[in-house]
Amino acid sequence: MESDTAIQALSALAHPSRLEIFRLLVRAGAEGMAAGEIARATGALPNTLSTNLGILAAAGLAASRREGRSIIYTAGYDQMRGLLAFLMEDCCAGKPEICAPLAEAAGRACDAP
Repeated sequence: MESDTAIQALSALAHPSRLEIFRLLVRAGAEGMAAGEIARATGALPNTLSTNLGILAAAGLAASRREGRSIIYTAGYDQMRGLLAFLMEDCCAGKPEICAPLAEAAGRACDAP
């Protein structure tokens, strides 16, 4: 991942509402969530939600698809993985114990129901 791409993704997440939306989409999984569900879950107004989803999508952290009359949003898992890898790239300085807690946390999150 290029630095500019990482900066755009981090900037998109550097807002409480967008971070909440992104984490909600990550928890929703590949099935995603309809915009109305996201609005209800976060208490966001439609225009604010639309703007925040647009910013996340521009950063590659969210994607949308139409299902009937609904727009379903999903997390941009590839971009998320790329960002996490970018942040971890220079980690540890040859001392794996520095990053071990992060690997353990990732393992727990992936094993969660």
